[in-house]
Amino acid sequence: MSFLAPELAAPVEAFATALGIGLLIGMERERRSDSAAGLRTFALVSMLGCLFALLAEHSGGPWLLAVGLIVLALSMIASNFSAQQEEQYRGFTSEAAIIVTYGLGAAVWLGYAQVAVMLALTTTMLLYFKTELKAFSESMTAKDINSMLQFGVLALVILPILPDGNLGPYGAINPRQVWWLVVLISGLALAGYLALRIVGTQHGAALLGIFGGLASSTATTMMFSRHANEHPHLVRMSALVILIANVMVMLRLAVIAGLLAPALLPSIATVFICGIAPGILMAAHGWKILQTAGELPVPEVKNPTELKTALTFGALYALILLAAAWLQDIAGSSGLYIVALASGLTDADASVLSTLRMFNLERIGGQDAVIAATLALLANLVFKIGLLISIGGKPLARYALPGLLSIGCGMVGGLFLV
Repeated sequence: MSFLAPELAAPVEAFATALGIGLLIGMERERRSDSAAGLRTFALVSMLGCLFALLAEHSGGPWLLAVGLIVLALSMIASNFSAQQEEQYRGFTSEAAIIVTYGLGAAVWLGYAQVAVMLALTTTMLLYFKTELKAFSESMTAKDINSMLQFGVLALVILPILPDGNLGPYGAINPRQVWWLVVLISGLALAGYLALRIVGTQHGAALLGIFGGLASSTATTMMFSRHANEHPHLVRMSALVILIANVMVMLRLAVIAGLLAPALLPSIATVFICGIAPGILMAAHGWKILQTAGELPVPEVKNPTELKTALTFGALYALILLAAAWLQDIAGSSGLYIVALASGLTDADASVLSTLRMFNLERIGGQDAVIAATLALLANLVFKIGLLISIGGKPLARYALPGLLSIGCGMVGGLFLV
């Protein structure tokens, strides 16, 4: 029950929200001795933005908001000029935060309170994690920055201009959907790649396995197979990293399957869980080994968003779609399974995604889709087992094979459950 008149309730709520936003950002600035403004200034600026938005709305003059911003800017210029005279100027961060706070206060009155609060939290986090963000920026290489820029091209330049319609034989290819999946896979790989760069070698096998699986389980398997061969005392540690990376592949694809084909999720999740569960149990069994980890290398993952890599994945995905549609048309389910096995050897992502696409087009049934996706993952698992045996040798196979084979047997058992 409100104690305010109805005509006052909304304005009071708006100004209270604006005050809270100003106090939140100002609290972070107050704790810094080099800040040009503190708690009270930010609270007043946020309410000032709300007040000018109110006046602009009721006077019919949106220019009033600009006037308020100009007055605020002139005040900051005068303050900074005075500070420079006293050799006390310390940067522009607080001034930029003040301008943002003014805008957030205005946004509250204009009916965007939730967005304003979210942006206020984001602003506060950016201000608070100054040291961490600076360290992250300084650790970035030209390759890292290039990866992020190229991902922006993939997602924001190429994707919007592609046609959205079923093309080609059997209507199996939708250019925009194909590229959207390229963006999705590239984004996950980029996240894993950057996480590896941040984690480095400081946090042990568990995180290296997790992020290595996101970036590239094949590259992680190859790298740590070589590492085990060169450093025999870290064979068991390398086996654990490889196992965790391969568990992450199924977790990643399970999430993607849930996004792309929700109707198929109960069945495909059953198979994946049956593979993931023994893998996690085997990883937990070796958890104590983490305490004796030596210096572990970061998997050498190539630029996950390079245009050539993206085009290769997109072309492979489209080719698998066409091959699966054609073979399924002339040979039924057996043709689909052959494509899944062959393509899964080199790229489980493209094979599984093409299967989900065929299911969404209603060209294959749910059971066939689950079997094909499982065969692709099993084929990829066999390929990586071959890598670790040929590169890591018998010592690595002794510790890594039980976990990988348990994943494969779990998926096969899951198929029978489905």
